[in-house]
Amino acid sequence: MTEKKRCRWGTASEKMMSYHDEIWGVPEFDDQKLFTKLILDMNQAGLSWNTILNKWESFESAYDGFSIEKVAAFTPEKVAALMEDPGIIRNRRKIEAAVNNAQKVLQLQAEFGSFSNYLWKFAGGQPQVNYWETEADVPANSPLSDAISKDLKRRGFKFIGTTIIYAFLQAVGIINDHTIDCFRHDELLTSWAHSQNTEQFLPKS
Repeated sequence: MTEKKRCRWGTASEKMMSYHDEIWGVPEFDDQKLFTKLILDMNQAGLSWNTILNKWESFESAYDGFSIEKVAAFTPEKVAALMEDPGIIRNRRKIEAAVNNAQKVLQLQAEFGSFSNYLWKFAGGQPQVNYWETEADVPANSPLSDAISKDLKRRGFKFIGTTIIYAFLQAVGIINDHTIDCFRHDELLTSWAHSQNTEQFLPKS
């Protein structure tokens, strides 16, 4: 049996492989999951994704299941308690940004009906598909991440520079950045094409 070809970073560990194969790049429309990934990508800034992945369960517990409403209501006392939690990234700026951003997500939900609606409108409601040959070709930001980052900052979000937002967009499938030799690149194209009943996203022959 031939081993499946993956993005190189997705072979670093069993946990990383599962994340690569099952989560990264899958188009996400659930507000709770979008918020979860936003908080995790905010916390990754300056760190490796492997560090965050290994702390995911601890983050989920510390941040009350990443409930948008609950995080938005975190008090200074709760922030202080999180600063003592060794299971997460104890960075006050990141913790306070998470609380602030949860409050701003609630505002987006009120204005656009959902956080998902707000995000996906920037991409025209469909994934932006890239065809990178190697991981070295993948950029750290793009016009799309620039635009979303700029608008989020205008709306009062914090810790959401264009590099963080680009990583977030990759994670939630608004951008498909699996390299073209990775089996997930075409799998995601085919899955999206079938879900939308269109041939537009079928893999190139």
